[in-house]
Amino acid sequence: MIYSDIISKKQEEKKQFAVLIDPDKLEEKLLFQIIDHAVISKVDFFFVGGSLLTSNNLDFCISNIKKNCDIPVLLFPGSPMQISSHADAILFISLISGRNPEALIGQHVIAAPYIKRANLETISTGYILVDAGKPTTVSYLSNSFPIPNDKPEIAVCTALAGEMLGLKLIYLDAGSGAKNAVPPEMISGVRKNISVPLMVGGGINSGEKALEAYRAGADILVVGNAIEKNYSLMKEISLAAKSASQTLKESYQN
Repeated sequence: MIYSDIISKKQEEKKQFAVLIDPDKLEEKLLFQIIDHAVISKVDFFFVGGSLLTSNNLDFCISNIKKNCDIPVLLFPGSPMQISSHADAILFISLISGRNPEALIGQHVIAAPYIKRANLETISTGYILVDAGKPTTVSYLSNSFPIPNDKPEIAVCTALAGEMLGLKLIYLDAGSGAKNAVPPEMISGVRKNISVPLMVGGGINSGEKALEAYRAGADILVVGNAIEKNYSLMKEISLAAKSASQTLKESYQN
């Protein structure tokens, strides 16, 4: 099971890395190149989905990933229509930073029977949108406001409420194409107050930023747009994950 593996890695203080793929944005040739680099870089997961999909490439994208590597594929759906039985699991996302009931529970009611029929492992995920310095597709389509990036206490209380409601993951996201990454102070504050795994994404475009986020407390980093522009970033982030994991291991030994 995907979630049990995430928990095991968290307990072992092993940082993880997910590559986010938007099926609308990638041509077939580019997809295969990303898969090849992900295998070499020892990426832990592929997340597949997007805020707005206008093509029928979801099944095609997932099937080709599965045919060409053993990296688990998780659906990262932006709507109830983004469901595929070819995936290994689905992040069942509630936008807990917003106040739009459709993003909290409405769309989930529509999607639930399809997910059950697809026999997908379901991982309930509390999604917290953080201000990235510019409007994002997620905030526009979800009709919600992101948490100000200088208000870590709001993110902490929101994440804590999500865990108390029984959500299995908390995801701090600055959004696709973010100008600013989630601040380390916010990551650290949330990490100290929740026990479930913490994912962080948006604005991570260098190994240095990745290492900073890992050291602040991120268990899993999710990177998409930046990788499409620079495949070597996968290796940099994988090395950052390994470095942060080793530092934690040594700190416990001492």
